[in-house]
Order: sequence, then structure tokens, then C-alpha cells
Amino acid sequence: MNAGGVRAVARMRARNDGRGGTCLPELEGDGPLALRRTRGSGAEARVMLVGAMSGPLGGDHFAVHTEVEDGARLRVGSAAATIALPGQAKGEARYDVRITVADGGELHWLPEQLISARDSDLHVSTRVELGASARLVLREEQVLGRAGEEPGRLVSRLTVRIAGRCVLDQELACGPGAPGGWDGPAVLAGHRAVGQLVVVRPEFADLPPVARVLGDGAAAVPLSGPAVLVTAVASDALRLRRLLDEALVILG
Repeated sequence: MNAGGVRAVARMRARNDGRGGTCLPELEGDGPLALRRTRGSGAEARVMLVGAMSGPLGGDHFAVHTEVEDGARLRVGSAAATIALPGQAKGEARYDVRITVADGGELHWLPEQLISARDSDLHVSTRVELGASARLVLREEQVLGRAGEEPGRLVSRLTVRIAGRCVLDQELACGPGAPGGWDGPAVLAGHRAVGQLVVVRPEFADLPPVARVLGDGAAAVPLSGPAVLVTAVASDALRLRRLLDEALVILG
């Protein structure tokens, strides 16, 4: 580690193995980002992201790059929640996720929650590039503060492009220094857990999902492509996960 914090990159690439399964020709992480292949199911390969150290702390910069090739199926999870902490180094911490899924590829991106601890300052950026016939289930969950604790500053931006066309580009800023009103009735309304679920399926092009309320605190909105966005707010992480799991079941 240096005065500017820790720099760490994890990379994974999934490829059709030609025998009805998925191989991982690239699977490597350094520093606090460790990748472990776990037992898959059918044609799907599974990878677990394991945090080998605390963080991200102030000044750290983590990055995860994922590529899914044509015909490959990959499911990515994490072993535990990620906790943004203040640390000793000055400055904002960054966590960048870059995802590419080719035509015919499929990715389920299902990490555990990101918790914004008091006095932390984290900027998260997730950018997804999909082929026209790619499939995606992506879940993001943010929890503002640990039990009985005020949150740190958290800025989260999510961008999704399908066949080169942007279908989603949204940013949420919470905590100290965020624009006024983030905790008001038009945004989080006092809730301390917020999540997004993006589902992309080629069949949505012919039969797009309809906009609807999904339980108390969740809503689904079709995007300008074969995709739907579910947004949910809840009082805690358990309730948030329940809302997003129920939404995925409803979407089928």
C-alpha cells in the first residue's frame, strides 16, 4: 500500500468450451480481490469474489473486469458484503466494475450488499456492454450505514448499453456532501437500503414487460431495449433482498 491507497484489479473471462459447458481461460485477482471458481450447474460456470482484506478504504481504487463470450454462461457472486470504510489515506475510494457480454452470452451478476460506513467516501461505477442477443441479470444493493450508524458518502452510477445503444444511465448520491433531498420523499424517503435489478432478455424485444408496482417499495420499469429495471427501497438489507428476489420470480 502507498500514500494513495491500494490499487487492485480482478479479471475474469468466460468461454464456451465446445462441450456444452463454460471454461474460464482468465481468472485472476490481486491484493484484496480474490476470485474463486465454485461448482457450477449445467452449462454455467460460477465464480465467487472473495475480499482478502478490509475495504475499500479512503484512497483505494478497486476494479473488476468481466467478459462473457458467445455461448458462455457465467454466474458471479461474492462471499460477503463489501464495506466502505474511511481508512487513513485521504481522498475518495473508487470501485469500478466493467462488464462485457457478447451475443449469445449470459451473465448473472449477483454480489452481496455494499455497506457505506460512517465517514467513508466511495464512488462506484458499473458499466455494462451487451451484444444484441446477450442475456443479463444484474443486482446492485446499497446499505446506508451499519446498524445504528449514519452513512458515509456514496455515489453509485450504473450504465447499460445494448448493441452500442445506451438503455440506462443513472446515478444516486447519498450521505454527507450529496445533493440535498437524497433522503427526502422523492428519493429514499428515509429508507436505508436501496437496490436495482436489471434484467435483459432478447424475448423482451417482442413482448416487453409492463411497468408495475412489485410489492411495498419496489417497481419495475421497461427500458428502451429488451430490458427492464427494478428499483427497490427498504428499511434494511434483508427486506431489500426479499423485494428483489420476489421481483425476479415475477419477471419469470
